[in-house]
Amino acid sequence: MTKPDSIKTISIDLETYSDVNIKKCGVYKYADSESFDILLFSYSLNGSDVEVIDLAQGEELPEWLIDAIVSEDVIKWAFNATFERVCLSKYIRTHYPDHFIGYGIPEDTTGNYLDPSSWRCSMIWAATLGLPLSLEGVGAVLGLEQQKMKEGKALIKYFCCPCAPTKVNGGRTRNLPCHDKGKWNTFKSYNIRDVVVEQEIQKRLSGYPVPDSVWEEYHRDQEINDRGILLDMTVVQNAIKFDAFSKAALIATMKDKTELENPNSVQQMKDWLSSKGIETGSLDKKAIVDLIKTVPTDVADVLTLRQQLAKSSVKKYQAMEAAACSDKRARGMFQFYGANRTGRWAGRIIQLQNLPQNHLEDLDEARAVLKSGDYELMNMLYDNIPDILSQLIRTAFVAKPGYKFVVSDFSAIEARVLAFLAGEQWRIDVFARGEDIYCASASAMFHVPVVKHGKNGHLRQKGKIAELALGYGGSKGALISMGALDMGLSEDELQPLVDAWRASNPNVVQLWWDVDAAVKTAIKRRTRTQSHGILFEYKSGMLFITLPSGRKLSYVKPRMGINQFGSESPTYEGVGSDKKWTRLESYGPKFVENIVQGISRDILCNSMRTLSHCFIVGHVHDELIIECREDASLEAICEQMGRPPEWLPGIKLRADGYETQFYKKD
Repeated sequence: MTKPDSIKTISIDLETYSDVNIKKCGVYKYADSESFDILLFSYSLNGSDVEVIDLAQGEELPEWLIDAIVSEDVIKWAFNATFERVCLSKYIRTHYPDHFIGYGIPEDTTGNYLDPSSWRCSMIWAATLGLPLSLEGVGAVLGLEQQKMKEGKALIKYFCCPCAPTKVNGGRTRNLPCHDKGKWNTFKSYNIRDVVVEQEIQKRLSGYPVPDSVWEEYHRDQEINDRGILLDMTVVQNAIKFDAFSKAALIATMKDKTELENPNSVQQMKDWLSSKGIETGSLDKKAIVDLIKTVPTDVADVLTLRQQLAKSSVKKYQAMEAAACSDKRARGMFQFYGANRTGRWAGRIIQLQNLPQNHLEDLDEARAVLKSGDYELMNMLYDNIPDILSQLIRTAFVAKPGYKFVVSDFSAIEARVLAFLAGEQWRIDVFARGEDIYCASASAMFHVPVVKHGKNGHLRQKGKIAELALGYGGSKGALISMGALDMGLSEDELQPLVDAWRASNPNVVQLWWDVDAAVKTAIKRRTRTQSHGILFEYKSGMLFITLPSGRKLSYVKPRMGINQFGSESPTYEGVGSDKKWTRLESYGPKFVENIVQGISRDILCNSMRTLSHCFIVGHVHDELIIECREDASLEAICEQMGRPPEWLPGIKLRADGYETQFYKKD
């Protein structure tokens, strides 16, 4: 373990121990545990042979290596580098406090972590090229000579997690190296192998470097994850208690009404319905909604109770309780490049991307009752407690004392980008005038003026459902999936609605098929093509689509195939809906959807950059959640967020927002 003359890069892989379940709680809570420790530290300096430091058996990190880890001048590489950076932040801060250097200003909450600006992540590199988000998956797709060792999962379970005390193991709750030296030596080899595989991935991907702009976005993402978002733990814990009380009361009432031993059982409930002369093949949400419309009142009451019982709002509160660090902030909620087709983020742990909306007029009062812990008052005021708890989930996120949230989001961002790309002028004019796109769309489709809550206002709903379902080539099926039939539209109306929308948006339709032709030409001729300011390029077995920002969407091993309708269509390899690596089929409108969502993501990133002086604590597709001082200007933040990026001049953007002490859907 000799210090080289200079250190430019370090490739790192750690094996660690904690009594916290990392899958449920995330790495920040995992490393925050008092039991957390680093067992093995494998590393390579400047691409040299990999060495391992056996910390669990008394070896130590040399001082020069610690200095290199905290140095901004040394680039640190790891696969899923967030894990290594957060773990090393805790380890160095605990064991070598004189060497630790955090980042951020004192008012921020990032100071306990190493500055991410000198860290690089090969998982993110792989994701930018459309590859899986696992080391094993990337190694398999690339066909690396050195693969991740399959023994790893069992070894991690043995050494890195608590074990159940038994007579055989002497009642211990943790396995140490001395308990199985053979396994420990294999574990060290596994640790070394991970660094070797990570280096091989870097070599394979070296022809497709990640632009500095994307690394800057990644570092900003890490800062947001490090900062975290504060949770009102009284609200969280009371919600879990209220849910338990509510479920017990609902089950008791259902038992009384049905005389069933377990009214939550699907089979028992089906048998009970059958005894009432009602047959059903399913008891899912939609089936129950349909049944309630037709069954007798006493049966409908039972099914309504079952609906309430099935509401799973408590899972979000439990995720909050699991994720909260010692300072009550939830961290690690956002996975950079989690959606690798577009580069958008994916939610983790609490999943802010799919929180229920709130529609309560007395939201503040309902929250106050929950916070007070008075279940009897809640039960007296509200008929459906599971629904109230669901609507209050967002309100568990709070600004720290002396601060407020400014929540700002783009208005109809995808519709604006789609109109801009297609050059659909009437839509661009609607956005420029600040008008309602659903009314304008209905007006264009039906050739009459449509005013919200006014003249022909009943047509606005048709305009809305068409806007949401048809922008990316959707037809009748897309309308049905969006709930068109549940909104009162008849099946006979659907195809005319599709035809009317397409007729009123000829440039959007043209965009679909121009992009379709450009993709096919690039793949067939292995060349470069361009359409609507977007570059399509086949290169070294990859299809790249270059967006106006300069960022590229990537599609692995593209080729032409025959789709389910017998027509020629592009295909590529990627992670499918079953989360397995497979060959996927696509076509023009789907590529347009990727492009529009990719550009929308880049616009949000541009706003994050513009507002990087603020404490951004969360974001959801087109929305930023900012924790700021009470005197911060909402108008100024919305104005800055709504500025068009320099790489997309002329697009009509608008950001609207509100101020609040707790998060909500305004």
